[in-house]
Amino acid sequence: MAVYYYEGIGRRKESTARVRLMNGSGDFLVNDKPIDDYFTRMGDKEAIYAPLATAGEERSGLDISVLVKGGGVTGQRDAVLLGIARALLKMNPDLRPVMRKGGFLTRDARVKERKKPGLKRARKAPTYTKR
Repeated sequence: MAVYYYEGIGRRKESTARVRLMNGSGDFLVNDKPIDDYFTRMGDKEAIYAPLATAGEERSGLDISVLVKGGGVTGQRDAVLLGIARALLKMNPDLRPVMRKGGFLTRDARVKERKKPGLKRARKAPTYTKR
Protein backbone atom coordinates (compact mmCIF):
# COMPACT_ATOMS: atom_id res chain seq x y z
CA MET A 1 0.00 0.00 0.00
CA ALA A 2 1.38 3.40 -0.99
CA VAL A 3 1.78 6.15 1.59
CA TYR A 4 0.19 9.40 0.37
CA TYR A 5 1.38 11.63 3.20
CA TYR A 6 3.48 11.63 6.36
CA GLU A 7 1.84 13.00 9.49
CA GLY A 8 3.31 14.49 12.65
CA ILE A 9 1.57 15.85 15.75
CA GLY A 10 3.13 18.76 17.61
CA ARG A 11 2.03 20.27 20.91
CA ARG A 12 3.09 23.30 22.95
CA LYS A 13 1.23 24.85 25.89
CA GLU A 14 -2.45 24.76 24.83
CA SER A 15 -1.74 24.43 21.09
CA THR A 16 -1.96 21.28 18.98
CA ALA A 17 -0.82 21.04 15.36
CA ARG A 18 -1.45 18.19 12.91
CA VAL A 19 1.10 18.44 10.09
CA ARG A 20 0.91 16.49 6.83
CA LEU A 21 3.77 16.35 4.33
CA MET A 22 3.09 15.13 0.80
CA ASN A 23 4.69 15.37 -2.63
CA GLY A 24 3.45 18.35 -4.60
CA SER A 25 4.31 21.84 -5.72
CA GLY A 26 5.64 23.31 -2.47
CA ASP A 27 2.42 24.82 -1.05
CA PHE A 28 2.42 25.54 2.71
CA LEU A 29 -1.09 25.95 4.14
CA VAL A 30 -1.94 26.58 7.79
CA ASN A 31 -5.67 26.21 8.54
CA ASP A 32 -6.36 26.56 4.77
CA LYS A 33 -4.46 29.88 4.58
CA PRO A 34 -0.99 30.50 3.10
CA ILE A 35 1.69 30.55 5.81
CA ASP A 36 2.42 34.25 5.09
CA ASP A 37 -1.18 35.16 5.97
CA TYR A 38 -1.35 33.01 9.12
CA PHE A 39 2.05 33.68 10.75
CA THR A 40 2.63 37.39 10.20
CA ARG A 41 5.15 38.08 12.98
CA MET A 42 8.76 38.56 11.99
CA GLY A 43 10.85 35.43 12.59
CA ASP A 44 7.96 32.96 12.88
CA LYS A 45 8.24 31.63 9.34
CA GLU A 46 12.02 31.27 9.63
CA ALA A 47 11.58 29.25 12.85
CA ILE A 48 8.99 27.00 11.20
CA TYR A 49 11.20 26.40 8.15
CA ALA A 50 14.24 25.53 10.33
CA PRO A 51 13.59 21.72 10.49
CA LEU A 52 13.03 21.67 6.72
CA ALA A 53 16.30 23.53 6.15
CA THR A 54 18.15 21.14 8.48
CA ALA A 55 16.75 18.15 6.55
CA GLY A 56 17.55 19.80 3.21
CA GLU A 57 13.88 19.69 2.16
CA GLU A 58 13.06 23.43 1.96
CA ARG A 59 13.18 23.46 -1.86
CA SER A 60 12.06 19.87 -2.51
CA GLY A 61 8.48 20.66 -3.57
CA LEU A 62 6.79 19.19 -0.51
CA ASP A 63 3.20 20.27 0.08
CA ILE A 64 2.68 20.98 3.80
CA SER A 65 -0.80 21.09 5.26
CA VAL A 66 -1.23 22.12 8.90
CA LEU A 67 -4.30 22.12 11.12
CA VAL A 68 -3.51 24.01 14.32
CA LYS A 69 -5.85 24.72 17.25
CA GLY A 70 -5.70 26.40 20.63
CA GLY A 71 -3.22 28.63 22.41
CA GLY A 72 -1.53 31.74 21.15
CA VAL A 73 0.79 32.63 18.30
CA THR A 74 4.04 31.42 19.90
CA GLY A 75 2.50 28.17 21.13
CA GLN A 76 1.04 27.48 17.70
CA ARG A 77 4.35 28.27 16.00
CA ASP A 78 6.26 25.85 18.23
CA ALA A 79 3.58 23.17 17.83
CA VAL A 80 3.85 23.43 14.03
CA LEU A 81 7.65 23.27 14.24
CA LEU A 82 7.53 20.06 16.32
CA GLY A 83 4.90 18.54 14.02
CA ILE A 84 7.03 19.21 10.93
CA ALA A 85 10.10 17.68 12.59
CA ARG A 86 8.16 14.54 13.56
CA ALA A 87 6.66 14.18 10.08
CA LEU A 88 10.11 14.55 8.48
CA LEU A 89 11.35 11.83 10.82
CA LYS A 90 8.61 9.46 9.60
CA MET A 91 9.58 10.31 6.04
CA ASN A 92 13.29 9.68 6.64
CA PRO A 93 14.33 8.04 9.97
CA ASP A 94 18.01 8.71 9.19
CA LEU A 95 17.44 12.39 10.05
CA ARG A 96 17.04 11.66 13.79
CA PRO A 97 20.59 12.63 14.92
CA VAL A 98 20.52 15.88 12.91
CA MET A 99 17.05 16.82 14.16
CA ARG A 100 17.97 15.93 17.75
CA LYS A 101 21.12 18.08 17.55
CA GLY A 102 19.07 21.01 16.24
CA GLY A 103 16.64 20.62 19.17
CA PHE A 104 13.61 20.09 16.93
CA LEU A 105 12.43 16.82 18.52
CA THR A 106 12.25 18.00 22.14
CA ARG A 107 8.71 18.76 23.30
CA ASP A 108 8.70 21.91 25.44
CA ALA A 109 6.77 20.70 28.49
CA ARG A 110 6.34 24.11 30.13
CA VAL A 111 2.70 25.03 30.68
CA LYS A 112 0.92 27.76 32.61
CA GLU A 113 1.04 27.20 36.37
CA ARG A 114 -2.33 26.98 38.11
CA LYS A 115 -3.63 29.70 40.41
CA LYS A 116 -3.42 28.88 44.13
CA PRO A 117 -6.00 29.85 46.76
CA GLY A 118 -5.12 32.92 48.81
CA LEU A 119 -2.89 34.30 46.05
CA LYS A 120 -3.73 36.69 43.22
CA ARG A 121 -2.09 34.54 40.53
CA ALA A 122 0.03 31.39 40.64
CA ARG A 123 2.67 32.99 42.88
CA LYS A 124 1.78 36.67 43.38
CA ALA A 125 0.70 37.26 46.97
CA PRO A 126 -1.54 40.13 48.11
CA THR A 127 0.38 43.19 49.29
CA TYR A 128 1.43 42.88 52.93
CA THR A 129 0.31 45.75 55.17
CA LYS A 130 1.48 46.01 58.76
CA ARG A 131 -1.25 48.47 59.87
